[in-house]
Amino acid sequence: MTRSMPITAPEAATDPPTPRVPDESRSRRRSRRVTAHPVAGALFVLPFFLVVVAFLIVPLGYAFWLSLSSKSLALGTRFSGVDNYVRAFTDPVLLDGLLRVVLFGLVQIPIMLGIALAGALTLDAVTTKFALAFRLIAFMPYAVPAVVGALMWGFLYSRTFGPFADLPTLVGGDPIDFFSSSLLLLSLGNIVTWAWTGYNMIILYSALQGVPREMYEAAVIDGATPVQIALRVKVPAIKQAISLAAIFTVIGTMQFFTEPAIMARFAPQISAGYTPNLYAYNQAFAYSDFHYSAALSFALGFLVFVVAYAFVFVNRRRGARS
Repeated sequence: MTRSMPITAPEAATDPPTPRVPDESRSRRRSRRVTAHPVAGALFVLPFFLVVVAFLIVPLGYAFWLSLSSKSLALGTRFSGVDNYVRAFTDPVLLDGLLRVVLFGLVQIPIMLGIALAGALTLDAVTTKFALAFRLIAFMPYAVPAVVGALMWGFLYSRTFGPFADLPTLVGGDPIDFFSSSLLLLSLGNIVTWAWTGYNMIILYSALQGVPREMYEAAVIDGATPVQIALRVKVPAIKQAISLAAIFTVIGTMQFFTEPAIMARFAPQISAGYTPNLYAYNQAFAYSDFHYSAALSFALGFLVFVVAYAFVFVNRRRGARS
C-alpha cells in the first residue's frame, strides 16, 4: 500500500515592484508652488508693515531725533546729545509728578483690582439672569469716553450744584471740597476706579469661565465652603489673568493724563506738571519746547518699560517658587 503525497499548488512567481519615477512636470509644479508661498505671504504682510512704518516707526524716529537736539533763538536747532535726558531725570517738577503718580497707584491699583476680582468671583458663582445684566452695567463706564466721564464727575464734585458736596450739610456738617489738596488724588482715583473696574472684572470673569468645573466639584467633595473654593481654587487658577490685568493697570497709571487734564479747569491745584504725561504735554503745546517734550516722553516710556518688566519678573519668580 503506497502513501500518496499531498499535492500543493505551485507558488505564484511575483516580480519585485518597480519604483515609480515621479513625473518631471509634476515636480516642477510643486517646486513653483513652494517657492511662491513666501512671496504671497510677504504681499499679505506688506500693507500692515507699511502702516507700522508710516505711523509708528517714522514718528518714533523723528521724535527720538527731536529729543537729541535743542533749539534756541541764538543758535537755532543744534545737536545736544543726551542733555535733554539729563535735564529730564534731574527735573524736580518731573520727579514730583512721578512721586505723585506712584502714590496714586499704590492706593488705587489694589482697590480697583480687588473690587474687580470680587465682582468676577460673584458673577462666576451666580447663574441667574441678573448676572448678565450686572455684567452689562459694570462694563458700561468703560464704554464712556474718558473725557466725558471726567467732565461728568467734575460736575458731580462741584460745590455749587453737585449732589455730593452738600450731603454732610444734612447732618449739620460742612460741605465737602473734593478739589482740595487733601482729597484731589482720592477724587481722581474714584474716577479711574469707576471707569476701569468693569473692564478688569470682565477679563477676570472670562478667565474664570475657562477653569475646569471638575476642580470645583472635587473641592465640594472635600468639604470646602464657597469662600474657600473662591480663595483657594478659583483665585490661584486665574493667577495669570490677574497678573495681566495688574500689568495693564500699572502701565495705565504711569500714563495718567486725561482725568487730571480735564479736572484742571475745576481744580486750580492741578499744575502743568501734576503728572509726568501732563508735564510733557504742556512742555510741547503750552511752552513750545518740543525737543524737551520728546525727551520727557522717551524717558517716561523707558520708566514704564522698566516698571512693567520688574513686575513681570517678580511674578515669574513667585510662580516658580510656588
